[in-house]
Amino acid sequence: MIKKTLYFGNPAYLSLRNNQLVLKFPEAKGLDEKSGKNTIPIEDIGVMVLDHKQITITHALIEKLLANNCAIVTCDQSHMPQGLMMLLAGNTVQGERFTHQLSSSVPLRKQLWQQTVKSKITNQATLLKLSGRGVNTDNMFFWASKVTSGDSENHEARAAAYYWANIFDIKDFRRGRDEAPPNNLLNYGYAILRAIVARSLVASGLLPAIGIHHHNRYNAYCLADDIMEPYRPFVDKLVLDIIEAGFDYTQLSKDVKWHLLSIPQLDVLIKGKRSPLMIAVSQTTASLYSCFEGSSRKILYPQFAN
Repeated sequence: MIKKTLYFGNPAYLSLRNNQLVLKFPEAKGLDEKSGKNTIPIEDIGVMVLDHKQITITHALIEKLLANNCAIVTCDQSHMPQGLMMLLAGNTVQGERFTHQLSSSVPLRKQLWQQTVKSKITNQATLLKLSGRGVNTDNMFFWASKVTSGDSENHEARAAAYYWANIFDIKDFRRGRDEAPPNNLLNYGYAILRAIVARSLVASGLLPAIGIHHHNRYNAYCLADDIMEPYRPFVDKLVLDIIEAGFDYTQLSKDVKWHLLSIPQLDVLIKGKRSPLMIAVSQTTASLYSCFEGSSRKILYPQFAN
């Protein structure tokens, strides 16, 4: 089942009753609590985004959301995702799975990173091809085929430079967290994607802080940053669709956020079958554990559906 992504951008009081999220909006009139129209089952929620300073959430609700592996995202005054609250232990055999992950060999992690980079570049190349602007993608597919263990020749960076120079029909576009729009949309979308991946890693009994490639003593989600790489082009396509639809991409308006919050439901192809992105991520993280555990040597990553 696809879990719901909830966004709160107005003053609200969020509490718990009978395993239900209870919504109270000071500005809303006529909500009848007995009708159940202002309640949502906790088990249906996968990601919650809190984007207003006048939101109050009870500890009982936080506890129940985390117990059901809901990722809680908080936003800053610029309405950009800033914090992520996750469940500490999401699997019944957590210790055993941690042991397999932490004892994984360097050659294995390099091979897993090779697969990750190859999948990312392939998806980037496919998106360029699907854009319909006649961008040559032969070099991208060639670089994807030449990725070696650990990406020792850094084909990821080479492909990224070409990709970002051609993906948007925007003069002098540069990809960067603090660069001009539509980087604001990309940053927002990637933050939602990161929460989805981190949530799934925890459910698979893995430590999000211990990456296969990314290593940063200040980053609690290195593994999420690794595994989300092949999924980034799906966010890029959504941003491209928003721009081509004529939305004002210079601002994170309600309409733009509404589209970006649909990321969990995006259609992807994995194992030859169509799947919502959130379900595909769970297959990816489960396959990653199988690699750590030794029963597989391949991570399942998504492709674009034709």
